[in-house]
Amino acid sequence: MRILVTGATGYIGKRLIPLLIQQGHTVICAVRGKLRIENRFEDEEKISGIEVDFLIPETLKNIPNNIDAAYYLIHSMTNSVSKFQEMEEQCARNFKNRIENTNCEQVIYLSGITNDSKLSKHLLSRKNVEQTLKSSKYALTVFKAGIIVGSGSSSFEIIRDLVEKLPVMITPKWLNTKTQPIAIRDVLSFLINALGTKKVYNHSYDIFGPEVLNYKNMLLQFAKIRKLKRYIITIPIMTPKLSSYWLYFVTSTSYKLAQTLVNSMGIEIIGKPSNINKLLQVSPMTYEKAVNLAFIKIEQNSIISSWKDSFVSSRARDRVRSKYINVPKYGCFKDIKERKVLDENRTFQKIWAIGGENGWYYGTFLWKIRGYIDKANGGIGLRRGRTNKTTIKTGDALDFWRVLLADEENKRLLLFAEMKLPGEAWLEFRVAKGRVFQRAIFRPRGLVGRLYWYLVFPFHGFIFNGMINKLAKA
Repeated sequence: MRILVTGATGYIGKRLIPLLIQQGHTVICAVRGKLRIENRFEDEEKISGIEVDFLIPETLKNIPNNIDAAYYLIHSMTNSVSKFQEMEEQCARNFKNRIENTNCEQVIYLSGITNDSKLSKHLLSRKNVEQTLKSSKYALTVFKAGIIVGSGSSSFEIIRDLVEKLPVMITPKWLNTKTQPIAIRDVLSFLINALGTKKVYNHSYDIFGPEVLNYKNMLLQFAKIRKLKRYIITIPIMTPKLSSYWLYFVTSTSYKLAQTLVNSMGIEIIGKPSNINKLLQVSPMTYEKAVNLAFIKIEQNSIISSWKDSFVSSRARDRVRSKYINVPKYGCFKDIKERKVLDENRTFQKIWAIGGENGWYYGTFLWKIRGYIDKANGGIGLRRGRTNKTTIKTGDALDFWRVLLADEENKRLLLFAEMKLPGEAWLEFRVAKGRVFQRAIFRPRGLVGRLYWYLVFPFHGFIFNGMINKLAKA
């Protein structure tokens, strides 16, 4: 079958695509920046990428007519635009209009459980998207999942941050809210097994794990699995705003995502029973097993996708397109250095492993201070780290940078800054002809941007000199 996957570079999409390939399907990935797919799956013959922005109807012409099924995995937890509900519905409407004019027989949509009478803004939006996607021209299959547990998922990483950082937690009352977590492996099994299964055509199902837990139970179970003693005290006086700040400062989430999560966590996410487990032969695992399997992936350094790789803004998405790979030459401040290297491959390996737990090789305390300053100003700080310790792909998050280009063949890594700045910044590394080249480029925004550059210039001299010297050494 020829399968269209939207949201192909998201947390679910990146895990779903290899499974579809294993089953012999041909996959067409609809992405805003085709380069992300080309780099990640360049060796796969059965994967192709097409550039589509679902808010721009004319770009949907790139979707081929000869597709048999499609996965609709588009939604946003971090979109800060006030009219994001209208935007999500518009995306769904444009998708539907185009798919109705193809050979597509089935659309599979992954949503969230929406059984509570009071829904958060994001859950209500997903419910509206489901209604928008319904069509007489193709069959719609909807799966509504609760909290997804797996290596790299937002819920897993937030719980991990809380448990591993705080021996005693003073927490908001929403920790008593009930939910039914489900393992990422089980979500993928439902999505794969439903493909072409006519019994699930034009039906909607809640998918969930076998246990009803509250968030406090989840934290304590997580702590037990990690052999950590933790104490949790819930108080009724913590407002949603204070709760959001609490999550933001303790965990690796952004403030916008923290707000979204807090608004959703006050709502019970309990699924409606159905025959879907038997129908698709899926037996969802327990929360404990899901956590243990996630840590096996982490210990093996084989995390396929992470919520941290999602873009902070639509502007950041655009910059991953190939036309932004060329760093601007004019109106910029530059710090350019090069050194002779003793071992090109060793230097390249160091560059490919930069950031995250490995740090930036020199002046680590200054990098951390910059991260704290960014976080205090509402930025992302250094909390995102990196998805994989040894490999890096175009589009990945890397501390407070975004990977614009990860070119192993030409030994080039190009990063774009996503911290709070009065301007735009790029950091580039390249190894060639026995030398390592390092460029820091800053395009200031107004007088404040220029003052910022001169203020940090002495620190840059210290950090960038030390960093390239470390990279050059074998």
